[in-house]
Amino acid sequence: MAKVAFIGLGVMGYPMAGHLVKAGHTVTVWNRSTDKADRWVAQHKGQKADTPKAAAAGAEFVMACVGNDDDLRSVVYGETGALAGMGKGAIFVDHTTASADVARELYAKAKAAGFGFVDAPVSGGQAGAENGQLTIMCGGNAADYDKVKPVIQAYAKMQNLLGGPGSGQLTKMMNQICIAGVVQGLAEALAFGRAAGLDVMKAVEVISKGAAQSWQMDNRHKTMIEGKFDYGFAVDWMRKDLGICLAEARRNGSSLPVTALVDQFYAEVQQMGGKRWDTSSLMARLEATKTKKY
Repeated sequence: MAKVAFIGLGVMGYPMAGHLVKAGHTVTVWNRSTDKADRWVAQHKGQKADTPKAAAAGAEFVMACVGNDDDLRSVVYGETGALAGMGKGAIFVDHTTASADVARELYAKAKAAGFGFVDAPVSGGQAGAENGQLTIMCGGNAADYDKVKPVIQAYAKMQNLLGGPGSGQLTKMMNQICIAGVVQGLAEALAFGRAAGLDVMKAVEVISKGAAQSWQMDNRHKTMIEGKFDYGFAVDWMRKDLGICLAEARRNGSSLPVTALVDQFYAEVQQMGGKRWDTSSLMARLEATKTKKY
């Protein structure tokens, strides 16, 4: 069992840190909102710290799950940042969905200071975090990953090392690119079926057993048909992620025409007031185009 720090108790981090306690690890948390940290301590019987530095002091592993590159740098660097509190040989594990550039930057900073670093973004949404069934995509060196693997298994159903620093983030970009296209395709199919006068629920029951099947279809078709978009990953977050994907594509020369188009569709959902709707709200945009409600 290890001594672990967990920085960032958002929708994902809060249950992930809880699973570490359930697995027997000693966990100290830090969160920008102290009320949430207090609530987590009351629920899971861990400890809280006043700064990322204090949380990281004496920890063998320091996990972070925050919002973006800038948020990550703000909790890692500086006099109160996590790196200032880490001891030699400790490993920083970043579960934030961020850029490959910041992962490589932090890897280099950590190595220069005598620490390990693994970029380890996750997929599986809030339900995956709460149930300890996340998929974790890792980048870094094999020695660090081998040490991290038994710890992150507390909330993972699948994890693997994909390559050097930044490889986890690049793989997460692939994940988000796939999701964008699949959700838009599902939204179009449901809207098409409804316009054609089909019993869409029955239609999905059939096509979900064939080649069209997907996680999105299995888990989101019903709420999409009902016009409910309060489940899972928010549109604002998806646009942040797709922005990272498109920026990386410009650097590596790849073409992402569908991703770019769906990103613009999500911008329209934001204009409709759906910033905090989940990603399946592409269905709402299609419905709104009939009457130009945005």
